[in-house]
Amino acid sequence: MNPVRNFNKSVGKSGISNGVKVVFCSSEVFGFAKTGGLGDVAAALPAALVKENCEVKVFMPLYKGINPQKMHKGYGTTIKGGIEFFFIKNDEYFLRDSIYVGADGRDYPDSVERFSFYSRRVLEILEEVGFRPDIIHCNDWQASLVNVYLKTLYGKDKFFKNTKSVLTIHNMAYQGIFPKKKFSRIGIDAKYFDQKYLEFYGKVNLLKGGIVFSDVVTTVSPTYAKQIKTPEYGCGLEGVLAQKGKHELGILNAIDYDVWDPSRDELIYKKYSPKTLDKKAENKLGLQKELGLKQDSQKLLLGMVSRLAEQKGIDILSKALDSILGEHQVVILGLGEPRYHKILKDKEKKFKDSLSVSLKFDETLAHKIYAGCDVFLLPSRFEPCGLSQMISYKYATLPLVNHTGGLVDTVIDVEAGGGGFVFKKYDRGEFIKTVSRGARTFRDKKRWKSILEKVTKYNFSWEIAASKYIRMYKRLIKN
Repeated sequence: MNPVRNFNKSVGKSGISNGVKVVFCSSEVFGFAKTGGLGDVAAALPAALVKENCEVKVFMPLYKGINPQKMHKGYGTTIKGGIEFFFIKNDEYFLRDSIYVGADGRDYPDSVERFSFYSRRVLEILEEVGFRPDIIHCNDWQASLVNVYLKTLYGKDKFFKNTKSVLTIHNMAYQGIFPKKKFSRIGIDAKYFDQKYLEFYGKVNLLKGGIVFSDVVTTVSPTYAKQIKTPEYGCGLEGVLAQKGKHELGILNAIDYDVWDPSRDELIYKKYSPKTLDKKAENKLGLQKELGLKQDSQKLLLGMVSRLAEQKGIDILSKALDSILGEHQVVILGLGEPRYHKILKDKEKKFKDSLSVSLKFDETLAHKIYAGCDVFLLPSRFEPCGLSQMISYKYATLPLVNHTGGLVDTVIDVEAGGGGFVFKKYDRGEFIKTVSRGARTFRDKKRWKSILEKVTKYNFSWEIAASKYIRMYKRLIKN
């Protein structure tokens, strides 16, 4: 079965009679605070649930720069798009210049205190306002304690008697692991510092606690849901996840087409649609000019918008650049590990006409890269889901990916009738071969145009994903 074709079956509204009351907990939400894909999901999924007639309330910390419409005792609220957003106030913990890390780039030393305060206040505020949820849906380790508290401190509370809990893991590599001495700051019985619960090799693991105490655990793609039950991808929690059995599943992330659509994107050089793909060429020339690359429509232009870390394949990419840049051009946007900053900047000096490296977060430039490039690079060592390949399809930019995680579920090789270029052995040589194969396809203009016309019709909308979440919610409530 072709997973992309299966995913893209034409569907409308889910047809489910909903009315499900959902509390969505995330440490970041796009539009208020964002550092990565979690923020995008935490904005788009609640919005999609509301369109399916769910009643949704979103809880996040009140960070610096957020201005709620109303302030109450200990929290603020804003109503936007039919969703009530609750911002939990604690200036000592949240009124900081950065969400997660200090000026030294390290996690704040009081992270346990910050997110345990946030998690406990979620449940307190729900009782204060009288909102009794059917589902509490938490995301990643920062919100995991909400589900832990629901089953421990609030285990006999009649208010939450029928409330079910869901935890979505966006990346197993980030688990919220802290020294044993921090356990007392969580505020639950000492018996829970045990291998069956939150103890992890003598330390506290908040994600583990969330997995154990949640009724259902989801992750952001079907393939990644299987992979994290193995030692290679489970990061030490594969056994805990395996115990969840049928209560662990993968639901593929999606993208917001209100944000990502070249036919109405105000940030790119020239708008275009599947019917006017010839205008994409103006975006390529515009990007080459802005970034100081040689303007040449016949040069294969490869782009990357990513965290610059080994997980994202920067190790094999940096080793492959000398071979690629002799013939092609590469554009890279992102921040990450200092060692890769230096390697990439040194390469940029060597290949001034064919390599651009922008070490920053720049939403406008990101849109221009999606619109201007021919191929989008995702050589990730592992990838829970990935949103970039879905965005690149919409912008008629073909993804080049490693065969892992959510990339397996969304990218089929052109040779197998799909719309991307896939390599299955994670090394420099296979990556270079796949770039060369992409270049050969690019030179076959008739075939290239045919592939572009196909991929722009792929549908990775949140409407589809939301319907799957609602079905899961309803099964959980029924059981």
